[in-house]
Amino acid sequence: MTKTILITGAGSGFAEAAAIGMAQLGHTIIATAQISPQVAALRTMAAELGLDNLRVEKLDLADPYDMAFIETFDIDVLWNNAGYGESGPVSEIPLDLVRRNYEINVFKPLELTQAFIRKWIAQGKKAKIVFTSSMGGLFTPAGWGTYVSTKHALESISEAIAQEVAPFGIKVQTINPGAYYTGFNETMADTAFRWLDADRNFTKPAELRATFDALLASPIGHLDPQEMIDRMIAIVPAEIGKVRNVFPKAVEDMLKQAQADAWSAEI
Repeated sequence: MTKTILITGAGSGFAEAAAIGMAQLGHTIIATAQISPQVAALRTMAAELGLDNLRVEKLDLADPYDMAFIETFDIDVLWNNAGYGESGPVSEIPLDLVRRNYEINVFKPLELTQAFIRKWIAQGKKAKIVFTSSMGGLFTPAGWGTYVSTKHALESISEAIAQEVAPFGIKVQTINPGAYYTGFNETMADTAFRWLDADRNFTKPAELRATFDALLASPIGHLDPQEMIDRMIAIVPAEIGKVRNVFPKAVEDMLKQAQADAWSAEI
């Protein structure tokens, strides 16, 4: 059965490719992007591919007028994918950056989700919510704590919502990608160096940069994103499936071990 699917943050990366893939399968896609150049580029791509069922709209989650407009659409699936990441030591990061990361990654997706839940319940409509979480929603590597804490929050929020809306026939899933090479992690790694100062901070920029470079250069930091895109194309419209979807399998195994190890960790 084909679905009408609203996607946030579809101007690049996983969701851009998945939006095209799901449209090619016959689903009606409302792909949203934060800025006008992304909107124009995706509209051009959809037209060149002959995808009349791929509609592209601007959605800046921080713009109340954008939000109000997007909430008027009739959809079967809401895929909360938009987000960004702040890196750097949590013990030193400016708090306004933490608040902003939570605003975009947690509060605004929750606001949009609540709006559609109210509409679906009023309509008596069965629907689905998908959150793009992360492997970082299930463990916390040093240097990435602010971003991954927003994903930890989404894990908890999605679990709570799933229980609250189940009686109304609304389903909830998370997708937890590993370190696929989309440029997102590389861009996020750079964010710390716009405020980290060797003269003021005890975390030294050169040392943190070396840590990030080593992690991002490893094979597990350069996974082929096509695997994750193919999984998303299958998962997002599906009526049945796992609540939590971690890929690749090696990352799922690593996360399970990390969570088990936490029970025996000592100070």
